[in-house]
This record gives sequence, C-alpha cells and structure tokens, in this order.
Amino acid sequence: MRIKPEELKYSQDGLIPAIVQDAKTKEVLMLAYMNSEAVAKTLATGETWFWSRSRQKFWHKGESSGNVQKVKEVLYDCDRDTLLVLVEQKGAACHEGYYSCFHYALAPDGEVTVIGEPLFDPEKVYGKS
Repeated sequence: MRIKPEELKYSQDGLIPAIVQDAKTKEVLMLAYMNSEAVAKTLATGETWFWSRSRQKFWHKGESSGNVQKVKEVLYDCDRDTLLVLVEQKGAACHEGYYSCFHYALAPDGEVTVIGEPLFDPEKVYGKS
C-alpha cells in the first residue's frame, strides 16, 4: 500500500495536527500543524517541517535554535486526519526552552507546577517577543 501526503485528510484550512513524540522515551514533545507540503518536506529531509498558523509560513524545527528533530517514523491514525511523528530531539522542543512543550502540570485546585528546567534562554535564541 502507498499513500501520498496529499491523500491524508486535512482540515478546511489545509492542515493536519502532528503530535511529536520522543522515539525512545515516548514523551510527547509538542503538537504542531502540517500541510501537505510540510509533510512532504518532513519525509524528504528526515527533519520536521511545520506550517505556522500565526506567521502563515513554513518553519523548519530548529532553524533558529538549532534544536532539530530527526524523524525516526511518521504514523497516521485510522481516520488519516492526525499524524504521530516519532523523533530524536536535539535539545529542547519548546520555544520556552523546555524539553517538551507540555511542561505545565495542572492540579484539580488549579495550581500549576512547572516540570523540569529550561535547557536554553529563549530571549538569547529568539530575542524579545
């Protein structure tokens, strides 16, 4: 069986959610969005490419920070509308400097705990936002 990136099921705005997970530990690193071209670039280069909804442009994960994601496997779900991208993460996945974007733990009382320590200072990498 063969499937082309354009044969996946994309939303009305042409995007598909991509859950990015550490291939070894299975820790969820981030959720981003891809269009068919980003899927094709990811498959062709072996590194993750996404579509930035806020900036309306492609971005290669790690282009600014150097924290690239080497793709080990790309899976899609039975509905063909969500991707699971297993990667080898270099450095941090999160633009806030943490290994995973999911570093805020929410307790039933609303208390928030930050998990882990930042691996880099975002202001030094990206400048002031």
